[in-house]
Amino acid sequence: MTIPDSGSMMDNESLCLPCTPEEEARIVKQLTEKDESCLKEGNFYYVVSTRWFKKWQKYVGEEIGEYEMEDVSIDKQSSTLTKAGERPGPIDNTDIVKNEEGRDGGDLQLHRTLTEQVDYVLVPQLVWEKLHGWYKGGPVLPRQMISLGIQKTLSVEVYPLALKLIDSRDKSETIIHISKKASLKKLYEHVSTLKRVDLEKIRLWDYFNDCKQTVLAKSNQTLGESNLQMDQSIFLDLQPDGFVSSRSNMDSTGNQLALVSMEPPRSSHTIAGGPSLSNSYGPDYGSSLYQGSTFGSVSTDMEDARDSVRSAPQRDRGLAGLQNLGNTCFMNSALQCLVHTPPFVDYFLQDYSDEINKQNPLGMHGELAVAFGELLRKLWSSGRTAVAPRAFKGKLARFAPQFSGYNQHDSQELLAFLLDGLHEDLNRVKQKPYIETKDYDGRPDEEVASEFWRYHKARNDSIVVDVCQGQYKSTLVCPVCSKISITFDPFMYLSLPLPSTTTRSMTITVFCADGSSLPMPFTVNVSKYGYYKDLFQALGTACCLESDETLIIAEVYEHKIYRYLDNGESLPSIKDDECIVAYRLSKKHAELPMLEICHRYLENVKLGERKRFLTPLVTYLEDAINGTSIDLAVARVLGPLKRKTFSSSNKSEGIKVNGSVLEESTSDCQMDTAIADEFGGKDSEEAELSFRLCITDDRGMSCKPISKDSVIKPSKIVKVILDWTDKEHESYDASYLKDLPMVHKPGLTVKKTKQESISLFSCLDAFLKEEPLGPEDMWYCPGCKEHRQATKKLDLWKLPDIIVFHLKRFSYSRFLKNKLDTFVNFPIHNLDLSKYVKSKDPSGGSSVYELYAISNHYGGLGGGHYSAYAKLVEEDRWYHFDDAHVTPVSEGDIRTSAAYLLFYQRVNTSKPTGESSGVHEDF
Repeated sequence: MTIPDSGSMMDNESLCLPCTPEEEARIVKQLTEKDESCLKEGNFYYVVSTRWFKKWQKYVGEEIGEYEMEDVSIDKQSSTLTKAGERPGPIDNTDIVKNEEGRDGGDLQLHRTLTEQVDYVLVPQLVWEKLHGWYKGGPVLPRQMISLGIQKTLSVEVYPLALKLIDSRDKSETIIHISKKASLKKLYEHVSTLKRVDLEKIRLWDYFNDCKQTVLAKSNQTLGESNLQMDQSIFLDLQPDGFVSSRSNMDSTGNQLALVSMEPPRSSHTIAGGPSLSNSYGPDYGSSLYQGSTFGSVSTDMEDARDSVRSAPQRDRGLAGLQNLGNTCFMNSALQCLVHTPPFVDYFLQDYSDEINKQNPLGMHGELAVAFGELLRKLWSSGRTAVAPRAFKGKLARFAPQFSGYNQHDSQELLAFLLDGLHEDLNRVKQKPYIETKDYDGRPDEEVASEFWRYHKARNDSIVVDVCQGQYKSTLVCPVCSKISITFDPFMYLSLPLPSTTTRSMTITVFCADGSSLPMPFTVNVSKYGYYKDLFQALGTACCLESDETLIIAEVYEHKIYRYLDNGESLPSIKDDECIVAYRLSKKHAELPMLEICHRYLENVKLGERKRFLTPLVTYLEDAINGTSIDLAVARVLGPLKRKTFSSSNKSEGIKVNGSVLEESTSDCQMDTAIADEFGGKDSEEAELSFRLCITDDRGMSCKPISKDSVIKPSKIVKVILDWTDKEHESYDASYLKDLPMVHKPGLTVKKTKQESISLFSCLDAFLKEEPLGPEDMWYCPGCKEHRQATKKLDLWKLPDIIVFHLKRFSYSRFLKNKLDTFVNFPIHNLDLSKYVKSKDPSGGSSVYELYAISNHYGGLGGGHYSAYAKLVEEDRWYHFDDAHVTPVSEGDIRTSAAYLLFYQRVNTSKPTGESSGVHEDF
């Protein structure tokens, strides 16, 4: 990686003059937008610690919510955060870098466990130059954008490949950091320079698992394509005199020529029937390598696999683990479940070469199927020796760049990609016909379902469809015209929600934004893992919200509104010690500009120091935004707090609360009129403002006094500060704005109940229940000719031989990622789904299933660990596959709260697998 010249950067920095926070924000935004408009490989980005970047965002008034995740939520008492508006110090990235011994060069590396936008952010080069010019600091952490996979997906290489170079001369070890996009030639040149050895004398070995695997040829093949893994070793030795250079084995472009037979023998032991490497199939996918110190066939690994099939002890078949290549436990877990799926074992141990579809534009030219088939054979033929899935991971990274690198991923997402990819690579339909589906039109379900399945099989016919795909019925009903739409769609797995019975109580104070009544606290019960909409609905019911009213919900911290909650809010992100308030107003008024009012008092008369206190209020601005309209709005919202003054001639009674007598509330119209009369009328030009008000900015730092003629810049939210004097204290009872209740007061919780447990059937019921579509998923009704929020109902119609249940333990929102550790009680034997199947066709097969594999996830998000339980059907015994470690496990121990993916096989399945249905031949 060529780092931009530091001299030119300093020249730019010298031009960076002090800017206001608003100017800094504007400049960074413009430069970021400019970068986004010209993304290309080779662009430089710089890693910045989120801890420092949040301080800068707070200083310039930007939202920081999008960087707040569960594990790094802002500690409001922490001294690491600056006070509102305080200019941050120099850029400090020391919390995300690590010191390494034995590194080549001076480039610092990041801690491996970091997550983007949680621990660090990436800023474009031009943005970095500005930030570094304004703040200096460091260390500087440049990273380059590279393209990944056959789709050339652009991604910033935050973690370059780390290789441990072992020198054969003195056994010294040096860590080399180099891009996975660098060629083997570049690696040779880098080592030559580092070790000061003639390039022609260098020979580098792939030293994976501290064993000489193959010699790396000086070719244009990238390190990623050579299946070199993060943190693995490479071995340096010097070629003896007279050794023939690997250049003799390269073409004119520097790429190695394939020295393989074009027609390898076919036998029952070959993988996929023995397709040759010249057809792009093989264990190392065309790697530039040769075996030992002499040239040999690249297919040696394949031949070893064939030999191991013959020699592996029968009793140990299927008991091989998978080595962890660096956060690949998610892949290992999903793979162990698939390679222990009996129909797949039978299929991939046979000759399936005739079914490889190299022409399918939706597939991967058959390469993924061959890679998976070869890995399966190795796992079933290597006894108990762990297999390193380097070649498979390299192929996976090529076709699915989202799984490249060494971050943790979701095993379910990988499973979905693999099943879909295997299907397309093995699709027996070479030319997919165009089929126009017919409408439901009230026809019998059996007729429509059969028609949809026939159409589906005409375009999709593979081993995956044969054993993994079922069919469900989807019913949509228009709420306006009652139009019914019924479709029958295929499924490959079922993602089941986890209905949680765990609730939490939340106490929230509701203020009336129109000043019609006093604030009132309400305690509501909501799902512990619910969302903003659940809180909104519960609170609306508690405070008797009218149909034409709405609520603005916000978090209050240090006597100001810290943030407004939105639809993306997940309730676990709201902590028990926070103060949440809601402002009630009509939907009509909610469309107007809002006025946010904070309160101050004079703490030190001599020094003129003012301090914030009380709860901020929110109201609306109806008229032109000026000093007079703001003054009237403040008076309106403070109306319920106004103290009643009695004289001997006035015996009228008011409402007495906490020793203060309040006037009875009036309507909005009456109150506005009364306020206007009290202050000389709305049209009085001579009237002075009733309150001491200042206009402030988003950060609450600037404070400009407001007069009756002040013209305020239009904004969706106008923020003002009300300075309380003796006059306000005498006129208004401020006790209602003091001491807001926390969301949940500690110490009132009853003793912790035992771990919550739900059944697999309750998850299935929740998945199949009728529910309205969300506002973002509106359905276009062909009857109304408009988008409608229809109701949707799912039913199972046709079950597959292999059914996979995905337990949706992970929830995501703008502010939080959350995992449910709820224990799901699932059957191991005799899972009977007959009551859920709506089809009465007896040819559909049995509805009873046996469990044979589980993918487990332990720990939280952004980390954690995956493993798998799998049953050897022939032995009728369960094993725990934890990466390379395989141990027996009793059947009674496999049900845990870590279960994530459940794999079931139909009992007494007589239908043969791997046979074409022949349905597509009719089209």
